[in-house]
Amino acid sequence: MKFKKMLLVNVARSIFSDENWKELNSLAEQNIFLAKDDPRFKEELKDVECLLTGYAIPVTNEHIDAAPNLKYIGTLATAYHAIDSEHARQKGIPVTNIAGYCVESVAEFSIAALLNELRQLDEGKMRVKNNSYSYEGLTVGEIKGKVFGVCGLGAIGMRLAEIAQGFGANVWYWNRTRKPQAESKGMVYKEKDELLSSADFISLNFAHTPETNLFLNEDAFLKIKSGAIVINTVPIETTDLDALENRLNKNDMIFITDHAEQMNKENPERFIQYKNCVQYPSIAFISKEARANMQEIFINNLKNFLSGSPTNVVNP
Repeated sequence: MKFKKMLLVNVARSIFSDENWKELNSLAEQNIFLAKDDPRFKEELKDVECLLTGYAIPVTNEHIDAAPNLKYIGTLATAYHAIDSEHARQKGIPVTNIAGYCVESVAEFSIAALLNELRQLDEGKMRVKNNSYSYEGLTVGEIKGKVFGVCGLGAIGMRLAEIAQGFGANVWYWNRTRKPQAESKGMVYKEKDELLSSADFISLNFAHTPETNLFLNEDAFLKIKSGAIVINTVPIETTDLDALENRLNKNDMIFITDHAEQMNKENPERFIQYKNCVQYPSIAFISKEARANMQEIFINNLKNFLSGSPTNVVNP
């Protein structure tokens, strides 16, 4: 069994190997590739059966209603907030993501980014480039013995918490539901306000949903303790950017994100000026191991749906 027509929106050909593309192409009689802003999008929806999207490509209820033959929506990402998955569910259309593909990659990036700031590695490298070997003025810190707060204890959050424990941190977590498994490992549940006000390091590791939208709002930023480091590897919609800027102006915390393109979408210069706002391109997920996992899960989701046993459905 295969789809009659598959529409791929903002799915770069470079993401998959030639072998993977051959397998993916075999799952449909016709494959159409579009850029994210291609005006032909709605027209192509008229007879599409399978819609595949790259990260954060909007699929609204209007798009879904414009595709009467649509049977399947898959996103090449963990986050699926841009897709109206509830409307799709009401119409009997499963939406799938590629959950779990980059657990190690994102967790390790979070620790690496944190260590880069704690140990002032960039400053050290710059000194040597300028023929200076002095360590005067460097005020480095350690993870051991600090409170490491993990907000969202899914697969990535749990792995990050385990790594933090390996460094000797005291791990606190906030999650919508308690996690007995985590607590059996010595991780301590805390309410959001207590975690934010006491943790030395705070990492956001949850999906962007209506419940987590603007999780870091003005009230949250007021509660975060002086000297804290916040690591946000989730969609930037979880952060109130005006409130973030207000707190950055106090120069008493560090904010790290790998969603720089979202941070600076409307005003490219807005956050560049802040030394305590560390921005990376979206690189937390790009390890070669994660890429291999991504390809396998994405294609298997399609094959499993066609065989009658859908996997990684986010709107059951």
